[in-house]
Amino acid sequence: MISKWLFSGAVLFEVSSFAAFLDKLSIVEATLLYISAHGAASALLSAGVWLLLPTRYKFPLPWSPLVLFSLSFFMPILGTLGVVLAVFPALYLPRRQKESVWRSMGVPDLPFRAQEASGELMFNDGGLQDVLRHAPNPERRTMALMATRRMNGKDSIPILKLALRDPSDDVRLLAYSMLDQQESQINQRIEKTLAQLQAAPEQQHGPLHSTLARWYWELAYMGLAQGSVLEHVLSQAREHVELALAQGVGDDAHLLAARIAMEQGFLDEAVSHLLTAKAAGLAQEKIAPFKAEIAFQQGRYTDIPMYLSQLSAETLKRPPFAELARYWL
Repeated sequence: MISKWLFSGAVLFEVSSFAAFLDKLSIVEATLLYISAHGAASALLSAGVWLLLPTRYKFPLPWSPLVLFSLSFFMPILGTLGVVLAVFPALYLPRRQKESVWRSMGVPDLPFRAQEASGELMFNDGGLQDVLRHAPNPERRTMALMATRRMNGKDSIPILKLALRDPSDDVRLLAYSMLDQQESQINQRIEKTLAQLQAAPEQQHGPLHSTLARWYWELAYMGLAQGSVLEHVLSQAREHVELALAQGVGDDAHLLAARIAMEQGFLDEAVSHLLTAKAAGLAQEKIAPFKAEIAFQQGRYTDIPMYLSQLSAETLKRPPFAELARYWL
């Protein structure tokens, strides 16, 4: 009802504005009369149209009614007719909406389908280290740490140690927990074997000393011991393997003794153990890689191809021997 009165007033003011064109008025008087009457008509028309607009078109204020007023005021007659012809057909003759035949959806986060389980590793150690160094999201770095559970201990330890310097507390605590868990498991086995050694008869001491040497060597080999602790672990492994050899434990103990001696830097002693292991019947393929490593450390580079050639063709196709074969053979 209010809109009808506003439209009626707008029509009356717009008609009255034409009185400015009478000859009896001066130019100034005619201009003031026309602007006043036309401005009032535009304001009433804008107010009436604004009241009829849907709510989503009424705001923001004052820009919505100001646009209607500007169209009507700055384009006399044509502006008024344009506002009326643009608004009223849209209000009373709305376009018929068609039924939507498709449903709009946002782009889902990847992965958007179930992943197939695979027995292969999703990352190698280099890829996981890159994630820990460069991924900005702590959740991705945590997932990289969890992926190390599918790796062997020697490959996972450097990654876990790298995570100890992570800026996120959660990542650091998880890495420390995983390292501590691996070390605790080995220490528990050492303590259990030491207890068995004390209670076992003399004839069983050899295998128990061999087992202790392997667990101490595991601490060093996996990188769980460093500095003076590493020296202590290696000396314990050396002591137990020598006791095992003294009681006649088999050729594998000689190979372990050679690896311990190599880690301690006693290369001549390591060669002696390898020769003893070979004489005891240990396969040449198990001994050749360590002889090649000793030859490299001693600077006998011409001997390295000879030792590598003693490996089978299938072994030379697998890492890490594949890279060595391409370089030395």
